Amino acid sequence: MEVRKPILSQNRPIAVELVDVWKVFGTKVDETIAATLEKQLSKAQVLAQFGNVVGVQSANFSVHEGEVFCIMGLSGSGKSTLVRHINRLLEPTRGQIFIQGEDIMLKDEKQLRMLRAEKIGMVFQNIALLPHRTVLDNVALPLDVKRINRRQRRETAERVLAMVELAGWEYHYAHELSGGMQQRVGLARAMAADPDILLMDEPFSALDPLIRRQLQDEFIKLSDLTNKTTIFITHDLDEAIRIGHRIAIMNDGKLVQIGTPQEIVANPVDDYVSEFVANISRLKLVSASGVMHPIEDYSGSQTLLETAPRVSDSSDLDRLIDVSIEYQGPIVIVDAENNAIGYVDQQLLLHSIKGNRSNSS
Repeated sequence: MEVRKPILSQNRPIAVELVDVWKVFGTKVDETIAATLEKQLSKAQVLAQFGNVVGVQSANFSVHEGEVFCIMGLSGSGKSTLVRHINRLLEPTRGQIFIQGEDIMLKDEKQLRMLRAEKIGMVFQNIALLPHRTVLDNVALPLDVKRINRRQRRETAERVLAMVELAGWEYHYAHELSGGMQQRVGLARAMAADPDILLMDEPFSALDPLIRRQLQDEFIKLSDLTNKTTIFITHDLDEAIRIGHRIAIMNDGKLVQIGTPQEIVANPVDDYVSEFVANISRLKLVSASGVMHPIEDYSGSQTLLETAPRVSDSSDLDRLIDVSIEYQGPIVIVDAENNAIGYVDQQLLLHSIKGNRSNSS
């Protein structure tokens, strides 16, 4: 399985940040939140006791510029509810939301419309193309709303259609396009306004597996090309691993774990996450740096260590298996400067392949 390498975030500003965001549907919301925190009530218990639904519970995360941040979970976990708070299509019950350092909870309705038009694009599963408009005019719609002149609208729409490989389809209508092509039009429409941030709510989930994979490939190329900050909602861990730099897993409105694909698969924090990753092959996903023992912990024969094969810390488990077939002793793990930083023996390798939780086997 392919996996996106994590971006180096040290020098990248934070594009999106949520601080203690809650969404409670119902009445007596302050009492509900207080009881939930004090008694650690589950979603079902809140519903039984207060008649309220906790859509999002104390969400805290930040996304750096250019990062693809996937939020995933089962149906009803709160992922789509959460993403609609980022552009305030839904109003949070409590909490702060920052876009490029600016608290958007302070914005009025007019300022929010400007924010959505200029900085945040959104792609839904149901893209709702206008049937009476051509593909070109559908893509140009956000520019039309911003009163961009006709020539510039056309040039921009043609450019983004070429980016999603739909050049030549400009004057066709939605009913003449396949589902995958319509989804590309929806992505092009969101891109046409050149937003800084893309919110994508299960955009490929209704498509056939082959078309879905093709669109994932196109999205990855487009993401690398445009460097857009993207928050991508999915219920499919394979999809999240393929396209996400980091993954957040939700359950009953809570963010259970946030990490890189390797961190999620190698170190699930609880049984819920373990169930998600149980059928994911670790061989191409988990790297040597994620499983090795520190070199200073080695207590065996130094002669054996000195003659051991040396393998890059970015090598995956599959590569370590190949080496261990030819060599029965420890494998030395080295960094980019060829410094020994760790080691892997056969017992650790077998343990890493199996996984570190009993129900991941």
